[in-house]
Amino acid sequence: MVVIGTWNLENLFRPGDADGRPPDQATYEAKLDALAGTIDRMAPDVLGVQEIGEAAALDDLVARLAGDWTTHVSANPDARGIRNAVISRLPVEESEDLAAFADGVGPVRASDGGALSTEMGRGALRVRVRTAGGDTVDVVTCHLKSKLLSYPGGRFNPRDESERARYGAFALYRRAAEAATVREWANTLLDGDGQGRSLVVCGDLNDEPAAATTQILLGPGGSEIGTAGENQPDKGDAWRLWNTAPLIAEPRRYSRIYRGRGELIDHILVSHELLRRIEKVDSLVDRGLPSVTDDPRVRAAAEDSDHAPIVATFRD
Repeated sequence: MVVIGTWNLENLFRPGDADGRPPDQATYEAKLDALAGTIDRMAPDVLGVQEIGEAAALDDLVARLAGDWTTHVSANPDARGIRNAVISRLPVEESEDLAAFADGVGPVRASDGGALSTEMGRGALRVRVRTAGGDTVDVVTCHLKSKLLSYPGGRFNPRDESERARYGAFALYRRAAEAATVREWANTLLDGDGQGRSLVVCGDLNDEPAAATTQILLGPGGSEIGTAGENQPDKGDAWRLWNTAPLIAEPRRYSRIYRGRGELIDHILVSHELLRRIEKVDSLVDRGLPSVTDDPRVRAAAEDSDHAPIVATFRD
């Protein structure tokens, strides 16, 4: 078996005075213990992680885990310093960063009067691992633009509804451009051989399965899990990615709670080669999740993540 997961660790910084950092060492240690306990319980072979504030903080977490791990951290953080990373118990043969928007996608506007952006807010990361059975799997982890909006001056509340609408559109432009960029990367990795190449695209997509930005990542439509075309081979299988979300049991099909409502915004997408090898997919919501609002600052002293990990098990 090969177990691959994704988890937004929510502001994994060492303690400090800056926004988002744990206020003291005791809070930080408690969070590391909670995160490590969950990772040990899910026992992934490869885990894509998001919101890594410092490579040193990820090292502190990995030091608490059972087994031997390697860490691979994106070289392209956002303005707050958070980035994507992968930790792996499998041998990693190569890694690659992605930040620049795909040709023809950008630039996009990010704020009133601001410069146009030509790259992802948080760079995506790919690692190629080798399984115990000798197969190679490309794992791409990404963290698309948040639905939680921020405004000039560090505000999380708009001055008026016009500003809210504009910044909602800016966020959607960026999230769509980022999704299209990751999809173009997937096209290159698949190279028309999705039946033979093992590819996982995972991460915090910041939207639910039916959202337009999430759908961009799938490629050709018509064979989604649970539809009549799921088991009907066709030429699109060479390029498709399947969202494994429908395989999560309905009561557990969420990864964050926003204003009291569960939503699935963390995803694992797979190529055709891996689709036929899936044994199970789950969201580890049983650890309990808080209900979050539009102001992330209140979570600085949190002793666990506000996201649930999504984990998929494959036959090797």
